[in-house]
Amino acid sequence: MAQSRKRRASRKRKRATGTATATPKPPGADETSRAERKNAEARAALEPLAEGERPGAVTVAAIVAVVFAVANLIVYFAGVEIRGDRPQLIGVLAYSGVMFAAGWGMWRVRYWAVLGMQALLGLLIVILSLVLLGSTDLLRAAIVLALVVAAGTLFWFLVKAMARIQMPER
Repeated sequence: MAQSRKRRASRKRKRATGTATATPKPPGADETSRAERKNAEARAALEPLAEGERPGAVTVAAIVAVVFAVANLIVYFAGVEIRGDRPQLIGVLAYSGVMFAAGWGMWRVRYWAVLGMQALLGLLIVILSLVLLGSTDLLRAAIVLALVVAAGTLFWFLVKAMARIQMPER
């Protein structure tokens, strides 16, 4: 028991005086990491948008947003019911308004609009993936999977477009 107290006291003194062995730094800790080097190379390869230029993915996303907004309004005013009930008008107008705003913002190449569209696409991908998990019909599963792939592809292409939109002019 007395020896264990001595060992503890000895360890405490070593910590206090700083003679305890310090953990060595991993080799190359002062150098930039491989991931940071790849990020810097990717940033250097990006070209800022020219005046009036709109990336193709942003154009596609703008058209998709406006088409969804118009289709949503058409379906509502056509009297379509979902599981026997008509959707609330306020919800339909809110969704259509958001999609019109996103479409307009992306057409004008605004960063906030592309970021918002990506958030909506991410949410759509998660929801459709959950629907896919519960799908029992092969045809419905194929349709939902096609929608997930399409939304994921658009999301992916918008990432690089966002990087070019936010770049300062050189």
